[in-house]
Amino acid sequence: MPSVLSSSLAFLAVAFTLAADIRFLSTWKSPDAATTTFVGKKVATLVISQDDGLRVSGEEALARELGARGINAVASYRIVPKPELASAERAKPWFEKAAVEGVVAIRPISKDKVREYTPATWTESYYSSFWNYYGYGWGVYYSPGVDRVDTVVVVETLMFNMASNGLVWASVTETTNPKELQSFISDLARATIKEMHKQGLAKAQKK
Repeated sequence: MPSVLSSSLAFLAVAFTLAADIRFLSTWKSPDAATTTFVGKKVATLVISQDDGLRVSGEEALARELGARGINAVASYRIVPKPELASAERAKPWFEKAAVEGVVAIRPISKDKVREYTPATWTESYYSSFWNYYGYGWGVYYSPGVDRVDTVVVVETLMFNMASNGLVWASVTETTNPKELQSFISDLARATIKEMHKQGLAKAQKK
């Protein structure tokens, strides 16, 4: 079972690195997804994390993206007290009280440091004697290898229909070198809702 990040991407708050590249590794859509719409309905956004900063900003970012498409979205932290959140039994009454009809949940799965190494190269290898080496020395040089470490973050996103208690849509994304926290979670929310929209979910309300 994949381990959930203990700090749930808290490192992103200070990691001003390369721009995030969000790639969808896989997506899944239930057979009933085509007939399921959440436009005009109340949907809770949920980020499964012990990092309050990530959870609050992520839920709000998702809610904004859904709201722009005519969905009445609310961040889970606004309707469920934090002490109740980690227990399904204790959280369920709060979601029911809020009359939530759908949930979009994001969960960080893993964070890995991937080392990319470009081997050192030699332009020539003429070392039979010192003077032979000397004659070629300036043309025989060592090019140091490039050692770069990338941060790869994998996140799953799920959409549930609360009426049927069933999974409607799911995805797994991979992001290399995420930007700082706020930008990353906003980019992830935007990319996720865009992908849902492409597949017939989270469609904008027609005027």
